[in-house]
Amino acid sequence: MGINSMDDTTGDELNRLVGAIPEGWSRAEIDGHGWAVTRTTRAGGKTIAVEAEQLGTDERFGANVWVTSEGAVLRPCEVPEEKVMRFLRAAAAAFSGAE
Repeated sequence: MGINSMDDTTGDELNRLVGAIPEGWSRAEIDGHGWAVTRTTRAGGKTIAVEAEQLGTDERFGANVWVTSEGAVLRPCEVPEEKVMRFLRAAAAAFSGAE
C-alpha cells in the first residue's frame, strides 16, 4: 500500500525526513555502521528515490517517495515500510548532526 500523507503527521514527517537527506551520494554513520545513501530527485521534485547500502555488508534497500497533490506517498522496494521509516529517521538525525 504505502504510507500516505492523508495522515498529515506521517506525510509531514516523511517530507521532513527525505528532505534531510542530501541530494546525490552521501555517507552516514547510523547505529555504529557506515551507510552509503543516495537520494535522487526527478520529475521536478515529484518523485524521490532513496537507496541505502550498509558498507561492508550485503544489506541494502530502496524506496520511492511520490509527491502528489494529496501529499507524500512512501513506496518501499521489497522491504517493510516500518524498516524504511526507521532508517529515514536515523539517517535524518545523522545528517542533521542530532544522532
